[in-house]
Amino acid sequence: MSVRVVTLNLWGLEPDLERRLALAERQLRVIEPDVVCLQEVRHLDGRKGPTTAHRLAEALRMPSVVYATASEWPAGHFAANEPAGEDGLALIARHPLLEQRVRELPEPRTGERRVLLSGRFGVPSADQGFWVHNTHLHWRLADGIARERQVVAIDDAVRDTESAAPQVICGDFNCEPDSDEIRFMTGKHTLAERRTHYQDAYAHVHPHEDGFTWCAKNAATRRKRSLDVDRRIDYVFVTTRQKDGRGTIRSCDVTLDQRDDMGDCASDHYGVVAEIQLSP
Repeated sequence: MSVRVVTLNLWGLEPDLERRLALAERQLRVIEPDVVCLQEVRHLDGRKGPTTAHRLAEALRMPSVVYATASEWPAGHFAANEPAGEDGLALIARHPLLEQRVRELPEPRTGERRVLLSGRFGVPSADQGFWVHNTHLHWRLADGIARERQVVAIDDAVRDTESAAPQVICGDFNCEPDSDEIRFMTGKHTLAERRTHYQDAYAHVHPHEDGFTWCAKNAATRRKRSLDVDRRIDYVFVTTRQKDGRGTIRSCDVTLDQRDDMGDCASDHYGVVAEIQLSP
């Protein structure tokens, strides 16, 4: 058996939200994911009630929804007239949720607390279920040291979840494949006097392609040109492939890059979808 996992930075409540959510829903219906990892998830009504993740889960008839607050900010933090708010991470899944965990990551800042949201989901081919982890790291181009500490903490969290099944780590890492943060994740760089290893699903399937997820072709990136465009910063990582085939990456592609009839995408990021083998 294999599972299909999608990651997408949902871009908060940026307009036109209803049109963006409808476009995301249409594309996700075609993909038929088992689990969707979402970043920049917001409450639809201020700081209470259902979130954008709940809206998508209901539309897709995916019964399991897990939300965790990540960043919170006071009124006026981003603009003089802007109210207090929060955003977070979410997992939505078609499989039952068996367990959930939230771990705070290093280097929290006002309005920029970072967490790892983890869910263990029950599937027929994994006796104890399988873990999916979701995160969103600091975004500034000069935040490399903070992100290094954050990926080490993510590795600690995965090591703490004893599981015979493959584990999946998704999210907006805000750094490119040749950064020390991602090189650590893929076993090519030492941090905190240790090494680890996860498969970068997209690089595994497309070793010679760019796979940009923050892309100049997406008109929504134009207001943030200072961050540089045409970068691959959204990832699906999978624990090391096992001898019996578990953890094999069957496919991986950039997704959620379609435009609606007004030329807009579902988010300022593209998503990534990967299919991963769970059973021998």
